[in-house]
Order: sequence, then structure tokens, then C-alpha cells
Amino acid sequence: MIQRIATPSGTKAVLEKYDLYAKKNYGQNFLVECGIVEKIARHAVISDHCAVIEIGPGIGALTQYLCEYAQKVIAFEIDQRLEPVLNDNLSDYDNFTLVMEDFLTVDLKKYVNPLYEAGLDVVVAANLPYYITTPILFRLFEYGDDIKAITVMMQKEVADRFSAETNAKDYNALSVITQYRCEVQRVCKVPANVFQPKPKVDSAVLQFRFRTDTPLIDEAAFFELVKECFRQRRKTILNNYGEYLGNKEKAGEILTKAEILPTARAQSLELSDFVRLYEVQYER
Repeated sequence: MIQRIATPSGTKAVLEKYDLYAKKNYGQNFLVECGIVEKIARHAVISDHCAVIEIGPGIGALTQYLCEYAQKVIAFEIDQRLEPVLNDNLSDYDNFTLVMEDFLTVDLKKYVNPLYEAGLDVVVAANLPYYITTPILFRLFEYGDDIKAITVMMQKEVADRFSAETNAKDYNALSVITQYRCEVQRVCKVPANVFQPKPKVDSAVLQFRFRTDTPLIDEAAFFELVKECFRQRRKTILNNYGEYLGNKEKAGEILTKAEILPTARAQSLELSDFVRLYEVQYER
């Protein structure tokens, strides 16, 4: 029987065996609740012909379950101390490959394309530290829909921004930009007390799937427009958008044509409103 890492005793045994400790600069907190780890893995592996790209496997708690549910798991780890740990802990799985590189610098096509060409559904799973959550997700968003799903754990307050709905206090430019690219599903909340060491905040797991109805527009220009509309949350859309254009009168005309009330605030606008505003501005 395989010894589960995602338990207090299993994690303690691994850390003591290899004389390890959690590194703060890598945002390491080890998840020690098998039920949550298994739930993440089951959501991440979306089909019976799945290949998983795992980012930051740590000591392999989630990786064990991914290897059992997926046909192939490729894990990227930056902490050089963990190479022998992962190779030992996952030696029972012949579908596991470890890449000791920084995920943000690798040539992702080198790994994804062969899996995609082999007919596998390529998905991503990760437990992401706060400081690197957004850079990693946006790199994946930019990569495109060769990746079928992205299932990640992150700090709850960050998850709330990614998944926030219109008029929610966490709804901001990041919410709009993310939901322009992806459908966002909340998988579960993860309390701080199921980690070693215990972090100061709770976490949450989200799953992102690329939208098939994304309009064909200049994304860089659209994202800039969205960010500027949210620049000062207390201001009306007319004030923020007018400052962005450098012409408040013209901004009012465009907003009216786009059927957006000039007195509204950005957090009250739907994704479709921002797309329509962009289309009117650029006369598409």
C-alpha cells in the first residue's frame, strides 16, 4: 500500500527523512489533508486520457493522486532540494516526469505539443504561492486553448478577485480580464489549518477553462481599456474613461453609443459591456 504524503504523519516523515523545512521565499506550505488533495486531483483530471502539467509539486502530496488518475504527469519544480525527494516518493509511478526548472522560463510548447499530438487532454494543476499566482496564470492564459483546464489552489482573497461577479467588492479589472478568457469555477475552500506550516490566510481552489466564444479583438488594447476604467473605483465610468481618452466629452458620446450610463461605475459593468465599449471606441 502506498504511503500517503498528504497527512500530518506522512509529511513529517518526509521532512525528517530528508532534513527539509518549508522555504518562505518559495511560499511553501505543505497540504496535509488527503480528502482535499484528492478532490483537487479529481477536478484537475478532466478525462480518462489526460496529461497533467503540475507546477510546484513540493514533496509530491498532490502528485501522488495526479499520477493515479492521469495517463501522464510532468511536474516542474524550482527548489533543487526536492529532486531526490520527488524521485524517491514517486518511484512507484512510471507515468511521472520531473523537470527541475522554473516554470516561468521553460519553453512550454516543448512539453505540451507532444502530449497534444498524442491525443491527450493537457491540463494544469498547481498549489500556487501568492507572489507568483498571477504571473503563472497569465502565462497559461496567453498560451491558449491547447490547455483544456487549469486547476489551481491560491490564497482565498486572490481567488475571490479572479472569480468575482459584477458589483461584488472583489470585482475588478483582473476579474474582467480573466473572465474574458476563461470560465471560472470555484472548486473548494481550503482552511489554513490543513497546512504545515499553517499560513496566515485561507486558500481556495479554482478551475479555469478557456472560453470558446471569446470575441476576436486586440486583447492588449482591450485589457488596457478595462484597467483604466477601474483606475479609481469611486469615480464614475465617465470620469475614468474620460481621463483614459483625454477627452471627457468624447468619452460621454462613446459611452452613450455603447448604451452604458455615464454615471455608472466600472464594478457595475458586465464583461459584455466592456466588450461593447471597446467595439464602439474602435468602430468595429
